Amino acid sequence: MTETIHIGQSALQELKDFLQNRAFTKVAVMVDENTLHHCYPPVKPYLPEHDLIQVQSGEEHKTLQTCEYIWQRMTELSLDRWSVLVNLGGGVIGDMGGFCAAVFKRGLYFVQVPTTLLAQVDASVGGKTGIDFHGLKNHIGVYQEPQAVFINPAFLQTLPPRQLKSGYAEIIKHWLIADKEAFQTQRHVGLFTEDWEELIRHSVSIKSKVVEADPLEGGYRKVLNFGHTVGHAVESYLLEKPERALLHGEAVAVGMLCEAWLSVYHKLLSQEELDKIETFLISIYKKVSLTEADIQSIAQLALQDKKNTRTTINCTLLSGIGKAVYDQPVTVQQIVESLRYYSLL
Repeated sequence: MTETIHIGQSALQELKDFLQNRAFTKVAVMVDENTLHHCYPPVKPYLPEHDLIQVQSGEEHKTLQTCEYIWQRMTELSLDRWSVLVNLGGGVIGDMGGFCAAVFKRGLYFVQVPTTLLAQVDASVGGKTGIDFHGLKNHIGVYQEPQAVFINPAFLQTLPPRQLKSGYAEIIKHWLIADKEAFQTQRHVGLFTEDWEELIRHSVSIKSKVVEADPLEGGYRKVLNFGHTVGHAVESYLLEKPERALLHGEAVAVGMLCEAWLSVYHKLLSQEELDKIETFLISIYKKVSLTEADIQSIAQLALQDKKNTRTTINCTLLSGIGKAVYDQPVTVQQIVESLRYYSLL
């Protein structure tokens, strides 16, 4: 996998070489209004003749209705199984574009050109594609590896601070599950850095090694879900309340705090380690206000998590900073208690 991931200032030239050296019948580029304005202009000179497919930005548009529009555009453009779709955007574009490509005519080629930090360190790597369904995060999807991923850190200059923080949550997650030393170093540095490329390379390296060991999430790959059982439930719940909606990384930050607390509850993580995680995350991410009614509803949504078996909620917890254990059974009531702990921070 790592040989198909291109990171650095030369990524766009490598995209150009890739598209020129393959005999694709047609090239289509998927954008939203933000990437069309900020990211498409610098990419366009590196693209061969192509067509655009534009969708609306935002998690609320990551739906079957949008997919139907994308498939209609693919049909109008006469894309076939030897065409390629270039997904230029953040996690929504990458997830949804990859899903639409994977099932259109039983699969056409696609590549990822992630433009947000979240997509660069997480969503574009690993072959997970999908969309939300009836308020449930990534409820419909398939595993399908892109032909290649082209990561240019220069795109991060187009992002507002909130988007950078959202992506940074996934970097923190990778440290917490696999690199204690990096966490110990970076928690004293914080969010601010002038060298995103080094952080991106390190984070992608961690994720790639996990995915290569377990491509279809039969076991070990589940360590990447730390923070996501509670995080996805929080994100799904607040997505239905637009004025309170969170970005993915913001919800994962809540999830990591809750699941770190659950790790202590299950006697896997020390209180001292939880305190370090708590201090670091709270210093970066604004507290999300949750009522008791919110907490009860969010906990029920965790029953829909894709990692569950029947009525057992399977969670990824920490057995220490830098170590993760998957398929740890937790109850709805324990998730309630973890959210209450978060609310009292």
